[in-house]
Amino acid sequence: MRHPDFVILFVDQPIRSADFYAKLFDLQPIQSSPTFAMFKFASGMRLGLWSRHAAEPAAEAFGSSGELVVQMEDFAALDACFASWQAQGLPIAQPITDMDFGRTFAALDPDGHRLRAYVRTE
Repeated sequence: MRHPDFVILFVDQPIRSADFYAKLFDLQPIQSSPTFAMFKFASGMRLGLWSRHAAEPAAEAFGSSGELVVQMEDFAALDACFASWQAQGLPIAQPITDMDFGRTFAALDPDGHRLRAYVRTE
């Protein structure tokens, strides 16, 4: 059976969102147009940014209906990521917090999509 390897976020302005994610992940899109942009990560996962105005069928959900999650190596890497995202001006939706799955924080992209970084703890 095949497994998902591609996530699409519906965004207001794909070019603006592509610029945001290019800076956030230090990665250039492999495809870009006025209505769609796509990134491919070293893991093989792809991230698509599709204009919510052009999506078919129409996108009903928008913003924080899900999260894009990044696992960090250790607490120092999590702290560095938090500081970096704050310095880039990302709104912080949740400060660094210890939860049942690990230490984590959440920020928001320009369209209100939640971005979570975490370190798994036992």
